[in-house]
Amino acid sequence: MASLPTQTLLSLQFLGLLIASIFVGDISDGFVAARTQREFDYFALALQWPGTFCQKTRHCCSSNACCRGSNAPTEFTIHGLWPDYNDGTWPACCTRSSFDIKKIATLHDALEKYWPSLSCGSSSTCHGGKGLFWAHEWEKHGTCSFPAIRDEYEYFSTTLNLYFKYNVTKVLNDAGYVPSNSDNYPLGGVISAIQNAFQATPLLVCSNGAVEELRLCFYKDFKPRDCVIGSIVPDGMLSSKSSCPKYVSLPAFTSLGLENGGEEFPWLPQIEAL
Repeated sequence: MASLPTQTLLSLQFLGLLIASIFVGDISDGFVAARTQREFDYFALALQWPGTFCQKTRHCCSSNACCRGSNAPTEFTIHGLWPDYNDGTWPACCTRSSFDIKKIATLHDALEKYWPSLSCGSSSTCHGGKGLFWAHEWEKHGTCSFPAIRDEYEYFSTTLNLYFKYNVTKVLNDAGYVPSNSDNYPLGGVISAIQNAFQATPLLVCSNGAVEELRLCFYKDFKPRDCVIGSIVPDGMLSSKSSCPKYVSLPAFTSLGLENGGEEFPWLPQIEAL
């Protein structure tokens, strides 16, 4: 069999490298479509209830918002904005784009207040390291948000805007569902309050009868849609269809805070972010 001319071989090698760079590499600050992961179907805005989550805190550190004393969060905080598939699965770590905190410097104060870490442990990143909670959410979920979201700044600013526009804490408080360590509320009433406000069905995740997370779902144009009830939930948690009882609680939580005697053990890991 005749061998190909050297010039032809070099041309083919160059073409192969070019194709590889398109499908695998990272183009500056933007996205590169992952060849092995199809485009997502919808977004899930995952919100954490600190009254439930912070009760699991056994040790305090300066990065844990549960330990901020009087400044600890008392309303739903952001867990993340997650691109999901309708079949209950989700894409993850779609590009090699690493988190750069300098790109979101103007959002830092808002992120500290509304999107804080509720643990002391460092979160895993997509490239084998450990980093901030925000780094985990950007690299695992944010990089899969293309084409609706195109860069790191847009991911965090869009999530904050959705959080402010669809104020779950206010909707529930207005409906009479306020933090309490003695009262339980009908699950159907909590869901109906959200449905009436946003014309879409949320998904709730409970732990021992207490609301731990509430998720609002959106089409790729950020209009509300029903969440996929009964979908797979990371870390073995179940959806509101089976993990929440007919009556649920919204526990109040009082933080001692580092300034009031809480001890700082920054080396002790807690629950890692999803």
